[in-house]
Amino acid sequence: MSVTTLPSPASSPSVHYTISMIKDEVRQLVERGTVSRHQPIYVLCEYIPPREWVCVETELERCDYLLRDQIGDLIPCETWDND
Repeated sequence: MSVTTLPSPASSPSVHYTISMIKDEVRQLVERGTVSRHQPIYVLCEYIPPREWVCVETELERCDYLLRDQIGDLIPCETWDND
């Protein structure tokens, strides 16, 4: 499921956006090169419908993320097998 295809809260009022769900979607956007890990989190609102963004923003704030924080803050440390 990609960020742009998440179910709309209007069509499914019980949808809850967890921080792990958001982090997974952000990681996919970064891996595809759609966004940079150095951009602020608020850039993500360009890829999420406004009605859904409210839910995502609420979850980010609940988990102490600021919209001015870098997208990279949402992505866990990466490990490399060939180091």
